[in-house]
Amino acid sequence: MEAPLAERIRPQQLEDYISQQHLVGPNGSLTQQIAKGIIPSLIFWGPPGTGKTSLAQIISQESKRPFYTLSAINSGVKDIREVIEKAKQSGGLFTSKNPILFIDEIHRFSKSQQDSLLAAVEKGWITLIGATTENPSFEVIPALLSRCQVYTLNAFNKEDLEALLHRAMQMDAVLKEKNIQLNETEALLRLSGGDGRKLLNLFELVVNASNEDEILITNDRVLELVQQNTVLYDKTGEQHYDIVSAFIKSIRGSDPNGAVYWLARMIEGGEDVKFIARRMLILSSEDIGNANPTAFIMANNTFQAVATIGYPESRIILSQCAVYLATSPKSNASYQAIGKAQQIVKQTGDLSVPIHLRNAPTPLMKELGYGEDYKYSHDYANNFAEQEFLPDAITGTAIYEPGNNTRENSTREFLKNRWKDKYGY
Repeated sequence: MEAPLAERIRPQQLEDYISQQHLVGPNGSLTQQIAKGIIPSLIFWGPPGTGKTSLAQIISQESKRPFYTLSAINSGVKDIREVIEKAKQSGGLFTSKNPILFIDEIHRFSKSQQDSLLAAVEKGWITLIGATTENPSFEVIPALLSRCQVYTLNAFNKEDLEALLHRAMQMDAVLKEKNIQLNETEALLRLSGGDGRKLLNLFELVVNASNEDEILITNDRVLELVQQNTVLYDKTGEQHYDIVSAFIKSIRGSDPNGAVYWLARMIEGGEDVKFIARRMLILSSEDIGNANPTAFIMANNTFQAVATIGYPESRIILSQCAVYLATSPKSNASYQAIGKAQQIVKQTGDLSVPIHLRNAPTPLMKELGYGEDYKYSHDYANNFAEQEFLPDAITGTAIYEPGNNTRENSTREFLKNRWKDKYGY
């Protein structure tokens, strides 16, 4: 059986690798590490189809190291130990050529499975490269994460995707025999969603569906074939990000009907229960915030509950939380506030802390005036004393702007009474 196009044109060396220039470009961190022959254990974090597996294989080839691979979907502790034993025999502590163990979807490994990797990584029997679509801060145990460098891979941009298509037509032995006219690419690029593997799957589908001597790739032809082959979109991995996007936007848009529908789509597709709950936890702060602080508590308790209970009962808890969040008042004021504050920091640099706010743990610091004239709020009426809390260069800058909802309108009045006209509340 012929291998899929994505596998046939998988890059074998860095110069063939498309995208991720921040890692593998001339000044990329991985480029420099490979050149020096010093490869630490790594975690590649990024969306599907961004070249995580290819990059791991290239690192192995470029550094001339043995390469072992496991999939977290069908590998247990026994499989891990067997691979580590093989790796110990082909490498070791006192060589820079210790084998690479690549684990795809490492976020699916349980704590015990991840624990079984610790000794091998720490003692240098293997160099671990893990690939994950989930935030490793949540899904990789701290002990293992601390022994790895995390690199983020980005979804392919338009130029990357177009380069991938042209590379496929130029490099693949099967496609080179065909007369392909790439007249339009917008539909292919849009449907791929920045996923290189998905793009190549779609492209191969369109090419193989034509029996004509000249194969014309147009937007209409692509969309027609996609509708006839909806199985491409029904797989969890393919529609993963589109469906969760619809779910989040339904909650943000205060539509419980849309929220529960897309929730059902994720549940029926076998989506990880913690993935769904984590997205709602993020939304409860980003899109509801202080308009209803209880939403965050609800979402956090939901995450804890479903992580313990699992399916099928968790579907009820997820539905309850989704409906609650969708029908809550909305505010992104806190989200915008931290974004504005970070932008100010980038623009103004490391502004000095006002001297009255500084800590004074030593006699010398006290002599220098650190902490002098600071007003302890609880010593004043209503537990408030007006003083400056921002650096001089940005004094009076309103960073937090309360949202227009019942709770934050009350907050606005509170701030107006406290600060009068200083921040324009």
